[in-house]
Amino acid sequence: MGPHPAVAAIRLAVRRVLHDILTDHNSPHPDSPHPDSPHVGSRAADGWSGTYERSPSPLVLVACSGGADSMALASALAFEAPKLGIRAGGITVDHGLQPGSDLRADEVVLRLRELGLDPVEAIAVTVGREGGPEAAARDARYAALDDAALRHGATAILLGHTRDDQAETVLLGLARGSGIRSLSGMAAVSGADGRYRRPFLQVDRQTARKACMVQSLPVWDDPHNADPAYTRSRLRHEGLPALEKALGKGVVEALARTAQLSRDDADALDAWASQAESSVRDDAGLLECAKLYALPPAVRRRILRRAAIRAGAPAGSLFARHIEEVDRLITGWRGQKAINLPGKVVAQRQGGRLVIRQG
Repeated sequence: MGPHPAVAAIRLAVRRVLHDILTDHNSPHPDSPHPDSPHVGSRAADGWSGTYERSPSPLVLVACSGGADSMALASALAFEAPKLGIRAGGITVDHGLQPGSDLRADEVVLRLRELGLDPVEAIAVTVGREGGPEAAARDARYAALDDAALRHGATAILLGHTRDDQAETVLLGLARGSGIRSLSGMAAVSGADGRYRRPFLQVDRQTARKACMVQSLPVWDDPHNADPAYTRSRLRHEGLPALEKALGKGVVEALARTAQLSRDDADALDAWASQAESSVRDDAGLLECAKLYALPPAVRRRILRRAAIRAGAPAGSLFARHIEEVDRLITGWRGQKAINLPGKVVAQRQGGRLVIRQG
């Protein structure tokens, strides 16, 4: 008799991602010669110490809060990784936002070790205030995970975001009036060198919780996830249920599907903007307003956003309304004054050129 369907679902999702990680890990570096290359012998004679044997077994970490989603992910990683010759470890981040959070972090470490994961580590972080409590906690968490990946030499870190999380992310982007990139939600692969992987983006939250229950895995329900003071919590417990009541079941699946379609479109537009940018700059590297005007708005605004970020505007603080104001220097020029952007960046039109620089 096979595993429970929920357990089978989470294991399959993790197995697919681990296969991708192995493929990437074992792919030859583009600068490495093929073992049959005639240059191999001469390089060895010159003292080159490289080999063409398979790389050492990669280490994959799971970021685990102790909640149902990440505990289900940890259990699936512990089951699947050894079968593929992959080392598996775990990291839990203590944000220090609740009394006894350090004790809970220790409990999570114990549970991860009981699953057979190694190395396992609890990392305490200090959460700032910039961007609000949710954004500040997220920034502190990812900084800790990045540091852990470097210290342990991890190839990848698995994150437990589910299809429900993806739907919530799409709705939050829609509520902000953001562009198609925000509607594309979370990427299955992100971070430096594709460090972060999200195996559960096609798995619903109930499946993850069911997998924990049938495996008798203890889980911790973060009270912040039910606190109406947090926007995502209100959306999860009030917004989405109201949408499903009004529109019927399938809203979460439809929103997750929208995320993938939006991501495909956003990637294509980003590629177009990258190719077009060099053609709208003069010999001095300045943006030519007439050439920018001729581009489709979606492509033009991407070029403007990149130019602003390159000049020092923080990407997380640069919103659609900022880019629209800069865009009007091109499409609705009436002699406007300079536009002030986040990060003390200034955009102004001078002699048919758009200058974006630190003010």
